[in-house]
Amino acid sequence: MLLALDVGNTQIYGGVFDGGELKLRFRRTSKGQAASDELGVFFKAALRENGVDPASIDEVAICSVVPELIYPLVQASAKYFKSEPFVLQAGIKTGLNLKYKNPQEIGADRIANAIAATSLFPGRDLVIVDLGTATTFCAVSAAKEYLGGVIMPGLRLSMESLSSGTAKLPRVEIARPPALVGKTTVEGIQSGLYHGNLFAIKGIVAGIKEQNFGGNALAVGTGGFSKLFEDAGVFDKVVPDLVLHGIAEAVKLSKEKKTK
Repeated sequence: MLLALDVGNTQIYGGVFDGGELKLRFRRTSKGQAASDELGVFFKAALRENGVDPASIDEVAICSVVPELIYPLVQASAKYFKSEPFVLQAGIKTGLNLKYKNPQEIGADRIANAIAATSLFPGRDLVIVDLGTATTFCAVSAAKEYLGGVIMPGLRLSMESLSSGTAKLPRVEIARPPALVGKTTVEGIQSGLYHGNLFAIKGIVAGIKEQNFGGNALAVGTGGFSKLFEDAGVFDKVVPDLVLHGIAEAVKLSKEKKTK
C-alpha cells in the first residue's frame, strides 16, 4: 500500500492507496515544528484507528509546500515504515510540459493536481481551482502544457485577516449563508467570504478560459473548501482528493521512467 502525504500550509492531508483505490483519508495540522518521531507515531496511530495495518505500507510519497517539514517526514518514513519516500519536486517525471518561466517556483501541490487532472480527464483543456489556505488556479492544455495560473488568499486567510484587522468583527464559521444580504454581522461576514470568493472564482475561471482556450475548458474544483461551491455552477467537476491521486500517479510515472 502507498501512504500519500500532501503537506500544506495549514494541514497535512494523508491518504492510503491500495492499488489504484483510495482506502483512507486523514488530516493533521502542519502548523509549528514537528519532530520525525511525533509524525511517525501519529501516522501509525491514524492508520491503526482506521483499520489499516501500518506494516502493510510499503511505499510513502510526499508532496510539500512547507520545506522545513520535508526532512522530518523523510526521517519518519525511514524509521516507522522502513521506506525511502518518493518526494514530488523539480526534476521528477510528471508528463507535463511546464511553461512557467521558472518551473521550480510551481508548488508541488499544483503539479500534483495537474498530473491527476490530466490523467482523470485526458485530452481536455483544464482550469484547476484548489481551495485551500490559498486559492490557486492552474491552466493546463489538452496537450498537457502547464501554462501558469493565478493565486489569491483562501477563505480562511480572508476570514482571519478580517477578524484580526478589525476591532469588532468576529471569527465566523466558513459556511454558505442563507442569502446574499445578511441579517446579522455573522451572516454578513459569511456572505462576503462566500460570495466574494464565488464571484472571484467565476470571473477568473471565465477569464482563463477565454484568454487561453477560446472560452471552452473543463473547470475542476478541489481542496478543502471545494465542496462549499459544488452546487454553485462554477465547476464542471469537483474532486476533493485530486492532490492525493496526483501524488499516486507521480509515483507510477516515476516507476515507469526507471524501467525504461
